[in-house]
Amino acid sequence: MLAGDVFVHEVKDACPPFEAFCRLVSNTNLFFLDSALPAKGISRYSFLGFDPFLTIKTKHRKITLTDKDGTIETEGNPFEHLRELLKQFSLTTIQKSIPFPCGAVGYLGYDLCHFVEKLPSKAVDDMGLPDMYMGFYDIVISYDHVLGKCSIVGVDFGIDNTLKDKIEQIAHVLGKKSDSTSETINHPAPLELSEPTFRFNFTKELYLGAIRQIKDYIKAGDVYQVNLSQRLETHIAIPPYKLYKRLRSVNPAPFSCYVTFDDVAIISSSPERFLQVRNRHVQTRPIKGTRPRGKDEKTDDHMRQALISSPKDDAELTMITDLERNDLGRVCNYGSVNVTEKKVLETYPTVYHLVSTVEGDLHERYDLVDLLKATFPGGSITGAPKIRAMQIIDELEPTKRGVYTGAVGYIGFNGDMDLNIAIRTFVMKGKTVYFQVGSGIVADSDEEEEYEETMHKAKALIDSLKLCNSR
Repeated sequence: MLAGDVFVHEVKDACPPFEAFCRLVSNTNLFFLDSALPAKGISRYSFLGFDPFLTIKTKHRKITLTDKDGTIETEGNPFEHLRELLKQFSLTTIQKSIPFPCGAVGYLGYDLCHFVEKLPSKAVDDMGLPDMYMGFYDIVISYDHVLGKCSIVGVDFGIDNTLKDKIEQIAHVLGKKSDSTSETINHPAPLELSEPTFRFNFTKELYLGAIRQIKDYIKAGDVYQVNLSQRLETHIAIPPYKLYKRLRSVNPAPFSCYVTFDDVAIISSSPERFLQVRNRHVQTRPIKGTRPRGKDEKTDDHMRQALISSPKDDAELTMITDLERNDLGRVCNYGSVNVTEKKVLETYPTVYHLVSTVEGDLHERYDLVDLLKATFPGGSITGAPKIRAMQIIDELEPTKRGVYTGAVGYIGFNGDMDLNIAIRTFVMKGKTVYFQVGSGIVADSDEEEEYEETMHKAKALIDSLKLCNSR
């Protein structure tokens, strides 16, 4: 085990987080965990980093580890390899004021579900992405949106004797004055936009047919709810950071992120927290229930009230909240798991959502990987019962989900963690862009309405791509 000393360098008069991202974007394996829509109590910090000292990529049972000495390939369970890597690093001191004193940043793809439960694997893997990618970082830039502070955090494991020099260099870059307006969120008029051409992994007719099949399973008593998704694909000629800039302007969200490796960029404006751990206290915030924003105040209010008063959406949220409570109960102290917020309406630029919050205290015999295995993937994007829902998803969705509905975020060397649910998320591989949208199918679902819900969720992503095509 390597024990590291923590260094904190406060940057006076630092540029704002998004401007810092723009200044650093050319660095390798850059990440930006971006509270683009800071909300009280749930998205206080933003983090940036680049040039990890170690990376792990997994595909099925193949594990690839890369550090400054080269690359090693082995085989095994990716969750167990992640656990063993995390055990290798500790901190000599814990500063509670620093929520993420360096650690692992990346994603856990949905298809890691095959290492949690025995499931069929019929869907086509046409993207060929790693099931997991994590970079281990010993320098992280931290922005506290409440205190208005920027700090550079470094952990010295004795791996890099230039660590303090690198921190000074980063501080110099962040401290430069600028008249940039990169933090400004603009919404260009629709007339400036041009329509991209999409390829779908479902035709509409096949998607509606899959909904009917799910309803037949529900009628037969196999399942209560299944989240069915469809994927869109297009091509763009701009670099990924510019797509993130467009998405951030159209749909700022509390759990946004940008993660790059090789020729891949994960570009997300997720509204949903999968798991947060602070001092072994766990929080998850499942979303169920969506309505589009109205074009004027009257229709907007109608949409809001329709969601709040919908028995169907209330039942869906209650079902998934119970599922999440049960999942946390597998690894949390008995009696500690509670629903602390129920059916809260949240407002976003293109949609309304209903959200609940479930919290508990992680039992001393379990670690973060145990928590992941007990809860992954999130119930809000699978269904209930979860295992049968995942079996049906694999049967009916033609392509593997990849990053979509997995989780993106960080796992800290201090034992804390914060991961989103990877929805409202682009995966850019070369010049090809993929994104996926879904809806929760229940017994009384209307096929056309469920299809339209997926397109409402796609609106912010499509608008971002339109901006990329505008002149």
